[in-house]
Amino acid sequence: MPILEGLDVTKNFGGLAAVSHVDFHVDRGEIVGLIGPNGAGKTTLFNLISAALPLSSGEIRFKGQKLNGLKPHQICKTGIARTFQQTKIFADMPVFQNVLVGASFGTPTRVSPSDAARVTTEALEFVGLAAMSASAAKDLTLVSQKRVEVARALATKPELLLLDELMAGLNPAEVSEAMELVTRIRDKGIIIFMVEHVMKAIMGICGRIMVLHHGEKLAEGTCQEIASNKTVIEVYLGGETHAGN
Repeated sequence: MPILEGLDVTKNFGGLAAVSHVDFHVDRGEIVGLIGPNGAGKTTLFNLISAALPLSSGEIRFKGQKLNGLKPHQICKTGIARTFQQTKIFADMPVFQNVLVGASFGTPTRVSPSDAARVTTEALEFVGLAAMSASAAKDLTLVSQKRVEVARALATKPELLLLDELMAGLNPAEVSEAMELVTRIRDKGIIIFMVEHVMKAIMGICGRIMVLHHGEKLAEGTCQEIASNKTVIEVYLGGETHAGN
């Protein structure tokens, strides 16, 4: 049974179908990539999974439990955490406090202040930000702010992590480091579902890729199958895979 499953998932904004009758699944042990042109519905799909937006129709299930109608904080407590396309941090708060929020309020059961602090420290060490824990989040570079989000998400002890363009705006060296981080997260037993435009990352770490176009699922398959899909190449990839970018 897939750990995450979407059946006929649809989101309408007035007469516009941002996501239209999409079926998807994510299994244990996977890193699944979600790609498509700007406006394809990728972030909207993540917003539906995390309950930032309500479904117009269809159904989303996590570990067999129907998620329809739950609130975002309830989704988090089921074991689904996320990062955002536009980094959402508490800018004036120290890095440690940003992550402590996740450790204190995002887990399914109540935790003591000492346990929350311990989990926060572990998450910051894991993403390489332990030395910056006392810094104001707003003073960090973009790549470090993105890692704060990842640490905060990990502090909720998720089973599934939704990563929305973690590598956007990063230079090639930072992309390589982010790819390594995502792989280490998967190796911890956390399933990854990631939206990404950096094809080097998608092709390098994902076992399976789903392609959205105009809100509909255009294709799904292994990296090789997607890279050789003529329709996907025409509407999205172009020459990117051949260039190795």
